[in-house]
Amino acid sequence: MKYQSRKKALVLLADGTIFYGKSIGIEGTSTGEICFNTGMTGYQEVFTDPSYFGQLMVTTNAHIGNYGVNNEEVESEGIKISGLICKNFSFTHSRVDSEGNLKDWFEKHNLVAISDVDTRALVSYIRDNGAMNAIISTEVDNIENLKKKLSEIPNMEGLELASKVSTKEPYFVGDENASIKISALDIGIKKNILRNFVKRGAYVKVFPYNATFKEMSEFKPDGYFISNGPGDPEPLIDAQNVAKDIIAKDLPLFGICLGHQVIALANGISTYKMHNGHRGINHPVKNLLTGKGEITSQNHGFAINREETEAHSEVEITHVHLNDNTVAGIRMKNKNVFSVQYHPEASPGPHDAEYLFDQFIENIRKAKA
Repeated sequence: MKYQSRKKALVLLADGTIFYGKSIGIEGTSTGEICFNTGMTGYQEVFTDPSYFGQLMVTTNAHIGNYGVNNEEVESEGIKISGLICKNFSFTHSRVDSEGNLKDWFEKHNLVAISDVDTRALVSYIRDNGAMNAIISTEVDNIENLKKKLSEIPNMEGLELASKVSTKEPYFVGDENASIKISALDIGIKKNILRNFVKRGAYVKVFPYNATFKEMSEFKPDGYFISNGPGDPEPLIDAQNVAKDIIAKDLPLFGICLGHQVIALANGISTYKMHNGHRGINHPVKNLLTGKGEITSQNHGFAINREETEAHSEVEITHVHLNDNTVAGIRMKNKNVFSVQYHPEASPGPHDAEYLFDQFIENIRKAKA
């Protein structure tokens, strides 16, 4: 590949710290909360995960783009991250079933991305100082203007983002003659969650973020699901009310990630913004019911209050994160309800936790029987 002269670019953090790099060729400015993902593979699935909406992604893997892109490896319609920060960006790719290179894909979606950043130093700084808003830009001579723009970006805490990524209209997935029907509340749903339901013989109707329990129940489902998604769970009052109604009627309910937090809030358990959150595909979790360990895919910046969960008379902790002992899963003692903070559907990541989909289907079958 011939030498390319590339424009300078920068990362400006909310506290004024600056890291320099180079533009990959798409000029402009992008803002969001900065976060990092430790996964070694699966960048395309990460970039299209709706849970990352409104965030600038730092990839800790040294090489991004080396295997190109494939139209089958997406978790939503389009890129959801606000921008990318990486060390080495591969303009060429080498994979048999690749359908193009990453730069062309970014240009198609008008995504600002910068490389040649000292991502080891940047991630170390974020780990010490916590998640914060940031801006990436090729306008390196306009720092005062960038600081002004950055100061106007709202904090992730208290920010409702589900409405930005949810479907506008209900839609169906699977075989309409399937023996099991599931109503899913889309507050940022990933495609692989739906694939996991369908391959287990379910027919799914996906509803917008503000759907009511009445609307979801008119489908006459055998079970209900609340999806993953971006932002703070506390403003999602409609979703919390849906969860409360399902719980009150003791119907099968499963929640993942943001859905897990919504179910906790519906039970009066508070949530909080984490110092950094968990984002990667190698997070260790212990299943307290079986004693077994799982390596899991995770992506969240909020968590539920452990002390309140332990004190709750109707809720028990089923899974814990082994790095920091945060709550990774709960179930209700006298209701057909459970949820996990991590991503059993992976994409990317290991499949250790896929049994949770089987568990949900089994809960539905028992309820039907």
